[in-house]
Amino acid sequence: MASSVSSSVLILLCFFTSLILSNASSASHYKHRFTSHNYKDALTKSILFFEGQRSGKLPSNQRVTWRKDSGLSDGSAMNVDLVGGYYDAGDNVKFGFPMAFTTTMLSWSVLEFGGLMKGELQNARVAIRWATDYLLKATAHPGTIYVQVGEANKDHSCWERPEDMDTPRSVLKIDKNNPGSDVAGETAAALAAASLVFRKCDPSYSKILVKRAALVFAFADKYRGAYSNGLKKYVCPFYCSYSGYQDELLWAAAWLQKATKKPTYLNYIQTNGASLGADDSDNIFGWDNKHVGARILLSKAFLVQKVQSLSYFKGHADNFICSLIPGSSQYTPGGLLYKMSDSNMQYVTSSSFLLLTYAKYLTSAHKVVTCGGTTVTPKKIRSIARKQVDYLLGDNPMKMSYMVGYGSRYPQRIHHRGSSLPSISSHPAKIQCTAGFSFLNTKSSNPNLHVGAVVGGPDQHDRFPDVRTDYEQSEPSTYMNAPLVGSLAYLAHSFGQL
Repeated sequence: MASSVSSSVLILLCFFTSLILSNASSASHYKHRFTSHNYKDALTKSILFFEGQRSGKLPSNQRVTWRKDSGLSDGSAMNVDLVGGYYDAGDNVKFGFPMAFTTTMLSWSVLEFGGLMKGELQNARVAIRWATDYLLKATAHPGTIYVQVGEANKDHSCWERPEDMDTPRSVLKIDKNNPGSDVAGETAAALAAASLVFRKCDPSYSKILVKRAALVFAFADKYRGAYSNGLKKYVCPFYCSYSGYQDELLWAAAWLQKATKKPTYLNYIQTNGASLGADDSDNIFGWDNKHVGARILLSKAFLVQKVQSLSYFKGHADNFICSLIPGSSQYTPGGLLYKMSDSNMQYVTSSSFLLLTYAKYLTSAHKVVTCGGTTVTPKKIRSIARKQVDYLLGDNPMKMSYMVGYGSRYPQRIHHRGSSLPSISSHPAKIQCTAGFSFLNTKSSNPNLHVGAVVGGPDQHDRFPDVRTDYEQSEPSTYMNAPLVGSLAYLAHSFGQL
């Protein structure tokens, strides 16, 4: 991340340009109604979280002060500069696959609801650029993408601060001999989406991003294969490509079509959509499976831009909405959407964002969704999304916010190395690899409050033990927060908090 004066000026220009261009009237559906939640406060904290996940040389305006510089030689094992980017969760590995998805979702959040963010828009753009600067480094050499820094198994055998890392910072890459259309496709999607974020306020940076996105997509499409085939022992089971790579190719093409408006990508989608799983019936959206996201995104081209050849995507998007109607999908007794025991909250945040985004598209087109014999209006869709966000923020049987630092009761023992170990400021001496496990296993609260971190969440019975060793429920991740940023911006504006 460049910390120069010129970079700061460009970020400020982005901020003020978006304020001028924002259309505040687009989200007035809840105005003047009461809510017990401070969505604006939650929005601020959800973005602040990303500063605590930073790798590399931290800037002078770093707000999360218990974090310091780390990973300053990343990439040196391959004689490349891979300093920067984000740690995905509570460990110290930089996984390119979830980092790219995080970037795409942060960008989509800003594209749909950034005009409503006001003072937080600048921080959201900075969070995106911290990622895209890294992704540009990772794709700087044609025909090669660097997709991971650090060995997950060795990293996980230690419990140490990012600042103390002494495990191997091995670099993993994909190329034509070891393809990875999934991670390459997601990287292309991230760069294309981010190019739209910076288009008006930093056009030169935007052009760099979209040009790189096109090159990366061409590579992903030409050399097809799942990255976890060649890199299985390094990336599985952590970020194994379980859903295949077809969804990422469709997703990337959708973002490039949106970013470039070139008929090449529209033709690609029309020609290859079926073979890439456009008609699949899966209704889950996350770092691994992008089918639903692609359907929602492409439905906008039909609903709002009137691209008739993409009309069938509305039907698929409607099916996703119908799958989330309470009673037709799995919810906990307390009302939380429940898809998976491991980090379930990622599906809550991603689904809520898609609901609010699709409701926006439907409103623009004066359309509704029909589920069986039931008409589901945009208002109803927004209500479903809001209930999920409210559950996350504290309207649940545990009366607990699942965002650290929000509300009066929230997780105290999150599964996160930097948060659970004493900071460099309070404990300057190095904490060795295995010495840190005494902190992992203690029942004491984490010494460093990782404000804004959203944890995996409760089980299917709405129970949350707040135990640090339970990574499935207690670990935060960047891809849980990224889509929540957009939802919180929408809700904060809708209730007159922004």
